Amino acid sequence: MVLAHIATHPGAATRQVARAVGASERVVARNLDRLTDDGLLVLVMGGEPPVSGRTRLAS
Repeated sequence: MVLAHIATHPGAATRQVARAVGASERVVARNLDRLTDDGLLVLVMGGEPPVSGRTRLAS
């Protein structure tokens, strides 16, 4: 569910994903870390203001 949400809402913050999938931020953060480690997501850096902790699907 986390991966599907990021696919349709790239750059969504952990809190936004947690609300959307009905899970705690801690659980979503662990899922995002695992999906990033597995190469399915990449961390989005930069922006105005600087964006941290946001992800999108890997290319």
